Amino acid sequence: MTMQESGTFSALRDQAIETHGLTKRFNNFTAVDHVDLSVQRGEIYGFLGPNGAGKTTVIRMLCTLLTPTSGTATVDGYDIVKQGNDVRKKIGLVSEKLIMYPRLTALENLMFFGRLYRIDRNTLRKKSEELLEMVKLTPFKDKLVGGFSSGMRQRVNVIRAILHDPDILFLDEPTTGLDPQSTRFVRDLVRELKQRGHTIVLTTHIMEEADELSDRVCIIDHGRIMAVDTPQSLKDRYSAKSLLDVFLELTGRELRDSADARISMRAPMGRM
Repeated sequence: MTMQESGTFSALRDQAIETHGLTKRFNNFTAVDHVDLSVQRGEIYGFLGPNGAGKTTVIRMLCTLLTPTSGTATVDGYDIVKQGNDVRKKIGLVSEKLIMYPRLTALENLMFFGRLYRIDRNTLRKKSEELLEMVKLTPFKDKLVGGFSSGMRQRVNVIRAILHDPDILFLDEPTTGLDPQSTRFVRDLVRELKQRGHTIVLTTHIMEEADELSDRVCIIDHGRIMAVDTPQSLKDRYSAKSLLDVFLELTGRELRDSADARISMRAPMGRM
């Protein structure tokens, strides 16, 4: 291998996620329009956009939940279409909607989801108890999750996603609806996950959160990338006092419906 080839190989390995011309259409509506992005290993990548901008569709494609109409994408070097099973082994998803069973205890939830990854039962129990300790929930490990506060449930939701030690984490609105104490805890947890070596893609509507946590920020609107840079560089470029000012400069101030809502509005009567 030549030095030039070696350097190219190293550069490729530095990219946890890479897309080229990634596009998704729903009938005549283009939700994602030739998106090129790259997420470096070990960074927190803030992925921001108004409702209906296309960010959720991008995330769903990267998580293999949607198939692209055209373009390519790799996650940890694996093609999202051709190597979906390999991609899923490498990622963890913390959805805005909590993924757990309220009639199971915190420990039972973790044991259930961990077994889906075929983790040995003894190893899984040890890992689950370590993670519950990390998020300060050991005293509640045998309590039903249905009785937990929203902050407690979200902490379980986060560690559920890292049971199989994924390299890449997708965090979708991880602090929405949480009280200030829980919000601070989850944000600190995100930093700790980065220190543990995880690459994190963070979607949030809270600009302060994106500014505080993100190494780089990508702003998407109408299915296209509007800007990518560090939060401070974006503020300097647009002579803005805050990331919110940059966001509004690039995406406007009008209210937005979601892409899904616009798609459903186009459905023929009787099929709504």
